[in-house]
Amino acid sequence: MTIVVQRESPDQPSVVDFLRQADERSSALYPSEHRVGSPLAALLADNIRFFVARADGKALGCGGYAVFPDGSAEIKRLFVDPAARGQGVGLRLVQAIEAAAARDGVRQMFLETGIKSDEALGLYRRIGFKECGPFGSYANDPLSIFMVKSLEPA
Repeated sequence: MTIVVQRESPDQPSVVDFLRQADERSSALYPSEHRVGSPLAALLADNIRFFVARADGKALGCGGYAVFPDGSAEIKRLFVDPAARGQGVGLRLVQAIEAAAARDGVRQMFLETGIKSDEALGLYRRIGFKECGPFGSYANDPLSIFMVKSLEPA
């Protein structure tokens, strides 16, 4: 299977469905006051770059990043279709996000994920993300893990 990751708009049916699935999974794992997923409207903002992974035209996953005024960025709404997990889709998405962010001049990539998101945490740790404290507008949260990675200039 050849996975192609390209920048696309998040306001398309397959992505909206992924966001819904991600929200449902998150609500099963975390109380509402500990969930921070960006709504679709926020993903359409000018500072967001959003990507979709596809094989043979079928959407397999999505994710993006927000660029901040200080030149850093945060990974947003990374999600892989449960039927496509274990096939490298998440890795390809993060690699595309990191490459695009580096081209945008981003030198530090941050993310926030939940303590029960084992697959995501495993991926992030394998590719060099390190735990850090809260960043941006986040407060310390016992159910969140904050991570950072330095990016090489493009």
